[in-house]
Amino acid sequence: MPHLVRENLFIGNITDAVEILENGSATVTHILSVLSSASISFFSEYKKGLAIPTKEIKTVYADGGSGDDSSASSVGGKVVYLVEYAGKDLKLVRMGVPIRDMESENLLDSLEVCLDFIDQSRKQGSVLVHCFAGVSRSAAVITAYLMRAEQLSQEDALGSLRQSCEFVCPNDGFLNQLKMYEEMGFKVDHASPIYKSFRLKILGESYYRGDKIDSSKFGADPGLPSDVTSQVESPPNGGKTGTSAFRCKKCRRLVAVQDNVVDHIPGQGETSFEWRKRKSSNSNNPEDSECSSIFVEPLKWMTAVEEGAMEGKLSCAHCDARLGYFNWSGIQCSCGSWITPAFQLHRSRVDTSSI
Repeated sequence: MPHLVRENLFIGNITDAVEILENGSATVTHILSVLSSASISFFSEYKKGLAIPTKEIKTVYADGGSGDDSSASSVGGKVVYLVEYAGKDLKLVRMGVPIRDMESENLLDSLEVCLDFIDQSRKQGSVLVHCFAGVSRSAAVITAYLMRAEQLSQEDALGSLRQSCEFVCPNDGFLNQLKMYEEMGFKVDHASPIYKSFRLKILGESYYRGDKIDSSKFGADPGLPSDVTSQVESPPNGGKTGTSAFRCKKCRRLVAVQDNVVDHIPGQGETSFEWRKRKSSNSNNPEDSECSSIFVEPLKWMTAVEEGAMEGKLSCAHCDARLGYFNWSGIQCSCGSWITPAFQLHRSRVDTSSI
């Protein structure tokens, strides 16, 4: 039986969802399925012979495309989420979001769409949020929902959920991401240093799993003409945005802006590298601790990165001047911090200006 968490909000497992999809419900009008596959066929694999009628509303792919499931091969992207009418007489609205119950799984990038669906569903009726066992994935999503809706800390939101369903237990990776969500102010802020570091970590893990790292996963090239670049290059009314721009010192090509920078805490390197940190009586002097490098997210002009090497030079896309270095295993900054993976621009090779 599903557990009531808040008015019009239930948590459950796949058996609860199957029961509602097969026989309908006098209470539940919407279902959020957080399983390893977004497809309704997952339920047929769980219960042999089960056939659940569906009618697509929307399917969204990782490359931004949308369409019905039959177009997946032509679109070529991974399903981010799908929404469909499902169940008896197609009276239920179901959203499927593919998330695996693994500590390395990226939950943050799926949170906002899940929480918005819960919000809308509670206004229109009531919603069941379920995963396979009703313990980790569904619990993580509902914890995030309570955090955002009631401005609760991760600990308080999970504690409140356990009052309704005492056995819930999101995996440690999800708990860490929910803590990041709290630190970002109950939103997934893509400009936040917290999110940037997380995204870089996910990309590094993907590389070590042997996944192809192509430029579609990189940040936009700020040096190419575009609406965004035009705004950066020429602020309205000739005003200044206060955003830092980094240009190749040799040819002045724009290679990064402040939004591309991955911040780190100076001197907070891994303990195994403590011996390499600079130590002196003047270590509190800002001039002594200023980083000699800027670390950024991988950008689309970094062709050497896309070619798949573990490490190598970063050269200007226009004049081929050496700007820095990259290493998927990490690079230690001059301040002592260890950045992994690292895409490093030497301050001596770029000009910095405020625009």
